[in-house]
Amino acid sequence: MTTTAPSRPRLGFWAGLGWFGISTVLFRRRDPIVGSLIVTDRCNLACRHCAVANLRKVDYPFATLRRDLRRLHAEGVRLLLLYGGEPLLWHDGTLTLRDVIAEARAVGFGWVGVVTNGTRGVDLPEADLVLVSLDGTREHHDAIRGRTYDRVLAGIEAATTPNLCLYMAVNRENVDDVEDVARLAASLPAVRGVSYNLHTPYPGTEALALDPEQRRGVCARIAALIRQGYPVVNLASALPWIADLSAPRPCPQCVVVEDGEQWTCGRCIDVPGLCEQCGFSFAAELSLLFRGDPAVVAEVVRRYPSLLRRQSRSRR
Repeated sequence: MTTTAPSRPRLGFWAGLGWFGISTVLFRRRDPIVGSLIVTDRCNLACRHCAVANLRKVDYPFATLRRDLRRLHAEGVRLLLLYGGEPLLWHDGTLTLRDVIAEARAVGFGWVGVVTNGTRGVDLPEADLVLVSLDGTREHHDAIRGRTYDRVLAGIEAATTPNLCLYMAVNRENVDDVEDVARLAASLPAVRGVSYNLHTPYPGTEALALDPEQRRGVCARIAALIRQGYPVVNLASALPWIADLSAPRPCPQCVVVEDGEQWTCGRCIDVPGLCEQCGFSFAAELSLLFRGDPAVVAEVVRRYPSLLRRQSRSRR
């Protein structure tokens, strides 16, 4: 199929998101707006911090994904993320992930992102954002994910569409690499920024979890990078909540769907006590935003319009 950049979302789309935020704060709505669709749980890696890949080892049929897309859209979801496993492994006959993105646009999603380990290529001009996992310097990334750092970096450097964001899960193995990844993001033309999460200790991965002092230290260092002007997409105002694991959770405005099954916020909700230890920064930020936290709301209003403008210019 032809690979072209997505059309620029209309003003009405962004206005609709604005009204969703305002009405959610004012009326305490719990409707979802962000949806994550698992297209496959197959993965070509065996990362030390992951406990959700290669459980079923299945690519869900295109008809199943179409059904789930329509369900998410009918529930009010407008911001969509495609996940795996490794989503770029997905296929159904001759159909690939690009066809899933095209279907999501046809259903009506105004913004579509992809989360990938970057080993299958990262040039996806059809997506609004491609989040590429890079877990530190070569030494620590390869210790966590296998010897893939050079392959991932080569794909990023060869990318022709500036719609990439580095995606780092901070744990005990790579905790010293936070600044290195921010500097790398700033040096790569196709990369808009870096998003940091803290390790969520699924069963079997507890040894990688940061202790309370490490969490606070990491969040303070991320805040310093934001002040210094590095392209960090995390919200500084939410970092104290993330550091202390005190953000309201789960976030009802986020849902995850896999083969017709749906979770509020994330799949960690199924593991007793794990939701309270979740390090997924985006969910914490959205939860605070839709609760109307003044500092988070002010930062979103101040920082996100410029991010969207850069996104729009990159497509022209």
